[in-house]
Amino acid sequence: MMKGFKYLAGVAVTALMVSGAGAADFTFKYGNEQPESAIRSQSMKFFEEELEKRSDGRIEVENFFGGVLGNEREMMDQVTTGILQGTRGGFFADANPAFNIYQLPFLVANWDEMQCLVASDFTDGIETGAEANGYHVPATGISQGFRAYTNNVRPITKVEDLSGLKIREPQSDLMIATGTAIGSNPIAMPFSEAYQAFKQGVIDGQHNPPQNIWDFKIHEVQKYMTLSNHMTGPDPLIVNKSWYDSLPDDLKQIFDEVAVEAMKKSDDLYRNAEGKVIDELGKFMEINTLTPEALAGFQEAVKPVYDQMIEAGHFSAADVEAARAAAASCS
Repeated sequence: MMKGFKYLAGVAVTALMVSGAGAADFTFKYGNEQPESAIRSQSMKFFEEELEKRSDGRIEVENFFGGVLGNEREMMDQVTTGILQGTRGGFFADANPAFNIYQLPFLVANWDEMQCLVASDFTDGIETGAEANGYHVPATGISQGFRAYTNNVRPITKVEDLSGLKIREPQSDLMIATGTAIGSNPIAMPFSEAYQAFKQGVIDGQHNPPQNIWDFKIHEVQKYMTLSNHMTGPDPLIVNKSWYDSLPDDLKQIFDEVAVEAMKKSDDLYRNAEGKVIDELGKFMEINTLTPEALAGFQEAVKPVYDQMIEAGHFSAADVEAARAAAASCS
């Protein structure tokens, strides 16, 4: 009796698999590290609903949130090999090292300039450049906003206050170079590991946009936050090019149009939520803003990072100036 039940159950599962496989011509599997409640994830739920609707079900989207498929490094590797079809996260330099330009400290002054930059012809060129590395980038947003420092040792009111602090950095040459330039002790690790590292005292602090600090509950394990606004970054939707190239032309157009709308929605949600999130974080941490004098100290300290990244060959001085011109072109 049990053997017969197992057989019938297996047949049912197989039937479901066959039915699901035939329901769509193409499947787009996507993953990111943020929880389902995060804005990045919510914008991809919008992407799922709109793409399935506008493609008349010919493209099925499967979203995986909360790092269930691995950390950002692992998911980026999965997109490279085609196990995943898309991701958003911190390893955009795999698609095109020129994406690092957007993370240069104090490259842009505010949201308006960054939104102008990601919507520019300059960004279109960097997206196109990803094709040579095996990726299609239909749209680029802003990586959750402008970064703030948090730590458990002392308030950061000037750049000297970061001296010697063990600060978690993304696994990025540019980020580590920036941390070194400001005098901290950079510790590279996936952000998903930071919460436990704070509890164990392995690291003292980190920096991220306020929304990411909230989504990953960093306020539960940190005492101080400084609104330094020292950098932001790009948030490209990175797609396996071989999968994208397999789409017929009409679905490519629909895919790209929905991607642009999803990234715009993501940026608008992050920008509109930023003030409220900072207020909420203020209930758990002591928050301060840098004075103009302190901000000037930070800006002076990070100047060598520009030269280091240019010397590394990721981009040229002309590229940096072109990015700044693009950021200012909307004003």
